[in-house]
Amino acid sequence: MRIASLVPSATEMLFALGLGGDVVGVTHECDHPAAAGELPPLTATVLPPGLSAGEIDAVVKEVVGEGRALYTLDEGKLAELGPELIVTQAVCEVCAVSYDDVVAVAARLPSRPRVLQQDPSRFGEVLDDLTRLGAAVGVEARAAEVRGELERRLDAVRLAVAAEPRPRVLALEWLDPPFLGGHWIPEMIAIAGGEDVAGPSGEKSPQVGWEELGGLDPDVVVSMPCGWYLEESCEQALRHADRLEAFGEARLYAVDGASTFSRPGPRLVDGVELLAHLLHPERVEPPKGIGFAELTAQISRS
Repeated sequence: MRIASLVPSATEMLFALGLGGDVVGVTHECDHPAAAGELPPLTATVLPPGLSAGEIDAVVKEVVGEGRALYTLDEGKLAELGPELIVTQAVCEVCAVSYDDVVAVAARLPSRPRVLQQDPSRFGEVLDDLTRLGAAVGVEARAAEVRGELERRLDAVRLAVAAEPRPRVLALEWLDPPFLGGHWIPEMIAIAGGEDVAGPSGEKSPQVGWEELGGLDPDVVVSMPCGWYLEESCEQALRHADRLEAFGEARLYAVDGASTFSRPGPRLVDGVELLAHLLHPERVEPPKGIGFAELTAQISRS
């Protein structure tokens, strides 16, 4: 089956299901596994390069407010590739090509592809999407196997931290302006043995003011900017050191948001394991190949 993936998380799922050879095109952001980055990109962003976090937020709000699209879809390339299935999403208007645009383009393609929509808001729905994707491409057994392994890893984390005190955790999905980690993030924190002090579970990540975060008294603050990697996460946290310093004795971490928290795919389990290590380092080892940085000392000295 010829498959076009218009969501990085779906690309990761397809490769995990052993279907990398069936994927004919991906997004400009698909970079995992490495082989995905070698496939033809079908999308592009209208955001100019080099913007700061605050500038990105301002431009996104302007573009969306004017009813314009944040991403373009290469219809000509898509027609040339002739997919039988397109996987997309509608859960986040700033994360991928518009679902309505994808449906409209698909209807015009000579290959008349099916469109499979993935819109998880909770952790269990991410796993359900893996099952649904496996069924859509005829690899139900492999999907059950992959899901079973992911669930076993989650159960191992739950068991490891079950008897431990639960630190209070503040997850920041953006810092300029601040957004709280919503959707599946609070559930990830709970599985990892923590208590989310602010994020709305199963709901969109809300923008808040720094003054609204006063009095939360977190034990741990995690910078996990949506779509950004570790280096950018560290940079954004350090740029707002004066704000983060106000959390007093809290331990402060920067993590690779793009790889392990933003994308609702298999690597969310790596994110749970990483959170469990940050919250309970004596109980859970960090997952291999996933970067993080403790910034407590740097920020407290600023």
